[in-house]
Amino acid sequence: MKKYISKFHYLTQDLPNRTHIEQAQIACQAGANWLQYRCLTKSDDELVAEINQVAAICDDWGTTLIITNHYHLLDKVDVQGVHIEDLDANFASIRAQIGEDKTLGGSATNVKRLLAVQATGMVDYCGYGPFAHTNTKPNNSLLMGFEGYRQLQRMMVEIPVIAVGGIRLPDVDALLETGVYGIAVSAAVNLSPDPAGAVKAFYKKIY
Repeated sequence: MKKYISKFHYLTQDLPNRTHIEQAQIACQAGANWLQYRCLTKSDDELVAEINQVAAICDDWGTTLIITNHYHLLDKVDVQGVHIEDLDANFASIRAQIGEDKTLGGSATNVKRLLAVQATGMVDYCGYGPFAHTNTKPNNSLLMGFEGYRQLQRMMVEIPVIAVGGIRLPDVDALLETGVYGIAVSAAVNLSPDPAGAVKAFYKKIY
């Protein structure tokens, strides 16, 4: 089943001065049509309560809501899908648990893994990075830069590839020229002095 995948993925993050609910409200009101709730610090009960509040906001604005990793909560929350960051995830097993209707995203940090994710036939899109240094999701993977995405033009990549990791507004035009399907951002919006303005600026560039 072919799913709708936005070209602009906005991710919430744990911030000391702004809740995920507040982040969602700002982003949706500014026009974000795809929101990934990424919270790795709360208990399941806290997650369910917060996700459903975020879901209500997304419903009001017609925004697709994806949650990061917590697919075991899908029967308790009103979301459209899940993004799995585990690079060793068993996507066939996850798909069997979540069903065909939910959107399933995966992550990859190199070409071999990206092609392996695609080969499962279970994943609707793949977040691919990191493009540049990022503190949002620290890892030891090599930074891709623009050339890392250009390499995909020589590969048999058929699923939507979403560039992620340290992407700033001035990077967007050149990234899209590499042929990636879309862009994912978190800190570039959330740490901006004007998060709503940042969402609008990314949306305008990408669309």
